[in-house]
Amino acid sequence: MTQQISTSTMANAIRALSMDAVQAANSGHPGMPMGMAEIAVALWQRHLRHNPSNPKWANRDRFVLSNGHGSMLIYSLLHLTGYDLSMADLKAFRQMHSKTPGHPEVHVTPGVETTTGPLGQGISNAVGMALAEKLLAEEFNRPGAEVVDHYTYAFVGDGCLMEGISHEVCSLAGTLRLSKLIVLYDDNGISIDGKVDGWFRDNTPQRFESYGWNVIPAVDGHDVDAVDAAISAAKKADKPTLICCKTVIGKGSPNLAGTDKVHGAALGEKEIAAVREALGWSHAPFEIPAEIYAAWDAKAKGAELEAQWNSQFAAYSASNAQEAAELQRRLQGQLPANIDAVIANAIAACTEKKETIATRKASQNAIQALAPSLPEFLGGSADLTGSNLTNWKECKAVRTDQWGNHINYGVREFGMSAIMNGIALHGGYLPFGATFLTFSDYSRNAIRMAALMKLRSIFVFTHDSIGLGEDGPTHQSVEHVSSLRLIPNSDTWRPCDTVESAVAWGYAVKRADGPSNLIFSRQNLPYQERSAAQIADIARGGYVLVDAADAKAILIATGSEIELAVKAAQELAQEGIAVRVVSMPSSNVFDRQDAAYKASVLTRGLPRVAVEAGVTDFWHKYVGLEYDNQSSNQWLWPYRSQYFACPL
Repeated sequence: MTQQISTSTMANAIRALSMDAVQAANSGHPGMPMGMAEIAVALWQRHLRHNPSNPKWANRDRFVLSNGHGSMLIYSLLHLTGYDLSMADLKAFRQMHSKTPGHPEVHVTPGVETTTGPLGQGISNAVGMALAEKLLAEEFNRPGAEVVDHYTYAFVGDGCLMEGISHEVCSLAGTLRLSKLIVLYDDNGISIDGKVDGWFRDNTPQRFESYGWNVIPAVDGHDVDAVDAAISAAKKADKPTLICCKTVIGKGSPNLAGTDKVHGAALGEKEIAAVREALGWSHAPFEIPAEIYAAWDAKAKGAELEAQWNSQFAAYSASNAQEAAELQRRLQGQLPANIDAVIANAIAACTEKKETIATRKASQNAIQALAPSLPEFLGGSADLTGSNLTNWKECKAVRTDQWGNHINYGVREFGMSAIMNGIALHGGYLPFGATFLTFSDYSRNAIRMAALMKLRSIFVFTHDSIGLGEDGPTHQSVEHVSSLRLIPNSDTWRPCDTVESAVAWGYAVKRADGPSNLIFSRQNLPYQERSAAQIADIARGGYVLVDAADAKAILIATGSEIELAVKAAQELAQEGIAVRVVSMPSSNVFDRQDAAYKASVLTRGLPRVAVEAGVTDFWHKYVGLEYDNQSSNQWLWPYRSQYFACPL
């Protein structure tokens, strides 16, 4: 007969693993996992639909630990329920290259849905996941065949709700009535600096009610049955739900519970011994009895849930073969088989029309050319659709009562970008969203997170320079292009005309290992003539646009400054000075090319001048000091290289 394990014992297993792992690392946050242990038992044991043997099961519930500093909570849960996360992995908590980093990282730990740590972004990703689920369900489900049907759960703390991004995303979630989003709030009243009532006295329930959420207040977070009942009630709501759980941080610690001392530091051997005595937990560090493992094990139940869904999907496929194949393709992140031809046709159309238009309009033309063949396109803009031009003829706005593929994010640049990341993480859609380039500062941390997570999110930025004109310096981007180029694993494109714009869009769509920033002008830019070989080289990030026999210098330019560089080359030619013009729409992509190609574009021995309407410091790596490892083996300034930026 199987031994019955109490919910308090199951919760104490989380507490023990969390405090022991933090103590072993002498670093981490034990308080939150100890305080949310019963909440975790209620959700993971009684509601969460998942399969530890297949963390990527398509119809699993999504779980997001937005307060990611308490990462030992999710690591304990994953280990106990049967994911591929061993006790040795828990013992390596916060160590280099371990599967248990200090904050949860997607693609590192099986079962982790998103990288969390920057507070507020986890709940934002969860909104994106819930939105993706809602839209996919509306697009693919059929009466009696609901193959897209899962919840998104998120744990949040005071820190997440203090971050301004929580307002942006939760307001939109309420407006769109994302009823399968359920957020459990760890209301413990403590942050690193102490009791939060000195700086955070929001009436959180009323705040979320004003967003249009269903709010369940004053739940005892240490009563598993009470939390269970609240989650059951949340599932019946027709809007997103916030469950406010009153907890004691570090519960179980006789001397530190309820204080900031347990928030972000190891308890110490003496206090850990006191916790064991107080909880009646007699087991050694990192020791979990077999009967507790058995109580937590979710593998058999998870396999059964997935098998049931597989049968349902097989029946769905029999009567909806085309839809089933399309859903599978999109959830697997595969592009349509004809995507290369579609991109090539879009580029060819540009070469035929030879239009002189703003690259923001060229971007819209590219979207229009791609969208009919990319049903996964999910566009949007932060209240600037008519200026960013991210809509297309057939697009339909997402509304509470209708499916759509274009989102009006409102004036929520940061929220938009983090929601896009959640959509990309969920799968099924290829998100892109836009604002003015100057406001990329608002989005920056979400762009960085997309790069860390290697997501196919496409961030569109228009009105890219001083060419904006009369709006003045608050809207005139100077340092923004260069700063975006500096984000590792994030590719930034600044095309100069319709052809480069189409190539940039094609590259961003096909890139599967990171985000792209596409930067476009407000003003018209002239079409540049090219050969077929030159068009092919655009995708290499930088190429020779205008060459000359016996060139004496190289002009490197991007975007709207290509026009200036080409005109300068023409005027210099009239004076008998031959100059090469290099267009470098993406320095990130160019830098990844082989050395021979880069040398063929930026020939050694020729002075180089960089021309871009922005800060100059970025361009040092192309026009500054060069290393001569063939002769003197030292840093030289052999070619009187210099840099130049358009006067601002």
